[in-house]
Amino acid sequence: MINIRQLSFVTLLATILPSLWLAPAHAAEGANEHIVSRIEALNGGFPVEVLGSPLMAKKALPAFYASNGYRLAWDSMEYRQQLAGAIGRASNDGLLPGDYHADLLASLASAPIADISPARRADIDLLFSDAFLVFGSHLLEGKVNPQTIHAEWTANRRQRKMESVLADALDSGDIDHTLDALRPSHPAYRQLMDVRRSLASEAAAPWEPLADRPTLRPGEYDPRVPEVRLRLAALGDLEPTDSTDQDPQLYNALLEKAIRAFQSRHGLEADGVIGRDTFRALNLTPAARIRQLDATLERWRWLPESLGETYVLVNIAGFELTLIDRGSEVLRKRVIVGKPFRQTPVFSDQIEYLVFNPTWTVPRTIMLQDQLPQILNDPDYLARLNISVYRGWGADRVPVDPATIDWSALGRNNFPYQLVQEPGPQNALGQVKFMLPNQYDVYLHDTPGRGLFAKSERTFSSGCIRVEQPFDLAERLLAGSPNWSRARIEGVIDGQVPQTVLLPRPVPVHLQYWTAWVDGEGRIQYRNDIYERDARLLKELKGSMEG
Repeated sequence: MINIRQLSFVTLLATILPSLWLAPAHAAEGANEHIVSRIEALNGGFPVEVLGSPLMAKKALPAFYASNGYRLAWDSMEYRQQLAGAIGRASNDGLLPGDYHADLLASLASAPIADISPARRADIDLLFSDAFLVFGSHLLEGKVNPQTIHAEWTANRRQRKMESVLADALDSGDIDHTLDALRPSHPAYRQLMDVRRSLASEAAAPWEPLADRPTLRPGEYDPRVPEVRLRLAALGDLEPTDSTDQDPQLYNALLEKAIRAFQSRHGLEADGVIGRDTFRALNLTPAARIRQLDATLERWRWLPESLGETYVLVNIAGFELTLIDRGSEVLRKRVIVGKPFRQTPVFSDQIEYLVFNPTWTVPRTIMLQDQLPQILNDPDYLARLNISVYRGWGADRVPVDPATIDWSALGRNNFPYQLVQEPGPQNALGQVKFMLPNQYDVYLHDTPGRGLFAKSERTFSSGCIRVEQPFDLAERLLAGSPNWSRARIEGVIDGQVPQTVLLPRPVPVHLQYWTAWVDGEGRIQYRNDIYERDARLLKELKGSMEG
């Protein structure tokens, strides 16, 4: 007997009044009337529940059943078991199994269905199809729409018709392989999954916070040392068998080596001194680290299928640039990124050309907020930094003597000038910039302030990316251009005349924000969430699909 109070209005109609729903004109002979009625309800915009769980794939589900003639698709117990198992492991991808009817699928995967009612059999079929389609789409494109998290985010997302993917999976009988093929193919994604699986086994262990004062130095005795040693062993920085015959509270040389490795993996100064920042990193629980991994896994799912044969990757949170050529890292440089109130955006684009000895036309925001106060406080500021003043823009601009301007009378609604810094060692862009024309006016460039690269946390720019030793990158990018040797680059720089050089072919560049990743030596790296972006992403990622 039907329990009416447990059914939604639409499900009730679909259950007791199937004749009210008109089957599609193209429904094949042998179509399952219960599937037809529920699909018609979805097409009508109604919320539909089966077995107490809402159907979520509101477009792909009707498309799949339309393509297969509204027939049952999941009679095979083996297929159901494969899907239930795959979804039971969804947490390895940082996803929530509950988003894909995990408990219901687990209870139904091995159940015989030949003798159950036609309506319940149809519901089970719809449930498994819905789970595959939603889980598959999340593996392919991510659960969270990146534009709701980063308004500036742009990239070519991976896309496929999920109803065709499901049909192919059922035809081949290999549900696991089909789903696995939807994941990002880059080895970095699989490495993150491996780290997450390992950390999940530690997540339930007690992890009490250690006091971050006083600072602990090598050779000192401290009651916190035994716990520090245990944590480093759990995190892989210290072999569990590395014991000592000395006092267990002694901060010895073996532990110092492990601390330096730990500090390096967390973007800290690797000095062996356990101060506030190092204790804060030691206090980061396995569960907190898993959240960082989950955020990074989701961001990987937003990326294009191919990053390019040769490409530049900038990790904003890691303050690092790498150049990858045919799968191998050929260059790694430190970078400086935007301040927290002038954040470097996340997007993918292409480096199209370089400019040696660039001029710098000061953006209006920087003119008003940064330069104008400096000009008012220092009459020699413009001359000392070789900045010219122009009235107007483009070909119509005319030079203006800054001494004739009443700078104190200028402001946001009254600033008819351009400030242009001429080429030279003091230029804010340094002596080379790497142009990737984009709507944010963000690019990579040199800088005269090279001392800032020694800082462990490098958020000092106004949004663009300053590159350490940029001529190494320029030489690599121009390697395919005739006559562009390192000697010629240095000769052009010495001339201090602007020169634009097109690349032989545009090079993809991906500006990303990863607070966790696996480096080239297979070590997991963690960084601070400098822009506080992870929390917002995780709120959406771990939120209910129904909410």
